[in-house]
Amino acid sequence: MNRLGMSDPSPPAGAASGTIAMLERLVAFDTTSRNSNLACIGFIRDYLAGHGIAARLTHDPTGTKANLYATIGPEDVPGVALSGHVDVVPVDGQAWSADPFRLRRANGRLYGRGTADMKGFVAACLAMVPLFKARGLKRPIHLCLTYDEEVGCHGARVLAADLATLPVRPEMVIVGEPSSLRPILGHKGKVSATCRVIGLAGHSSRPDRAVNALQAGAEVVAFLNRQQARLIAEGPHDARFDPPWTSCHAGIFRSGSALNIVPHEAEIAFEYRHIPAHDAGALLAELRHHAETVLVPPMRAVHPQAAILFDERPRLPGMDLAEGHPLADLVRALTGANEAGRVAYGTEGGIFQEAGMAAIVCGPGDIAQAHTPDEWIAESELVACERFLARLADRLAA
Repeated sequence: MNRLGMSDPSPPAGAASGTIAMLERLVAFDTTSRNSNLACIGFIRDYLAGHGIAARLTHDPTGTKANLYATIGPEDVPGVALSGHVDVVPVDGQAWSADPFRLRRANGRLYGRGTADMKGFVAACLAMVPLFKARGLKRPIHLCLTYDEEVGCHGARVLAADLATLPVRPEMVIVGEPSSLRPILGHKGKVSATCRVIGLAGHSSRPDRAVNALQAGAEVVAFLNRQQARLIAEGPHDARFDPPWTSCHAGIFRSGSALNIVPHEAEIAFEYRHIPAHDAGALLAELRHHAETVLVPPMRAVHPQAAILFDERPRLPGMDLAEGHPLADLVRALTGANEAGRVAYGTEGGIFQEAGMAAIVCGPGDIAQAHTPDEWIAESELVACERFLARLADRLAA
């Protein structure tokens, strides 16, 4: 038995028909992050209430979005949380072959926005609620369903803070991001910011009388490139990740309106995706210092109000679970996997770990299908996920 007092899992059974029906309901809610998710959360709350399970909601500052937290089993002992977000990325500009918010079934696949990322996992968890109740759990299964994961994991931060106020909270968290049910023990963290360059407009025939914000912004990007080259060459490196170094990436550069006008503003959005042991905040501080001491002085010699400003977004912490942690052993046993991996993309797992709960990523579907037109998940993945969850219930009932 492990630290949770669990014995070996019993063989699960069941087809994914209940999960597919639930997924059809969830996909029908357009929970694109820019929209309210209250209709979806309300449906889930009512579904749980129909099974005698109370749900706790926490809202965003506008009151138009909510997290949902529920406990199945005893409430006076900590258990294992199943965590998933219900928001999805936009479909705008994507070439979908059918309505993205209507589940379509074809050739063993289920198509629709969020099927892989990650309403498939949420649907499986909800469909298994009757089984969870029937198992007579000695350690509870908690449900953690969040908003705004796709735009900064805002909901998870609110939920983690709320859980800290409860007398009992989850001991371990399984984040069901699509991993083909492969245990993921770690992921990189992210530090991101927007850089705004303020220059002085002028005619392109007299650049000496203007301050070119676009060219100053290009110097910011060039410094990011130099940081990246240094990190690749000198490290720090962590061979468990691919790539094994902290990455520097500029994703948006906006500036200029006409060739014969010196642009007076520029905006650059950039990020550092850092290995867990690396302080990417120091990289951002280095960039700020370079801008203020090297780039800004010649700009202000022409225009005293010239500036380079940085607006940092909330940081996403990395996740790093030890190979021999009981949660790693548990998920390996539930999946039958002998190995576990680490990934470069981020999840809410780092937020839960930072809040003092052990976290791991393991969910149905392939991350390659996330955010794509005609997003899909294989029916076989949902069947495997049901079996995974049934084994978890067996362990927690032992």
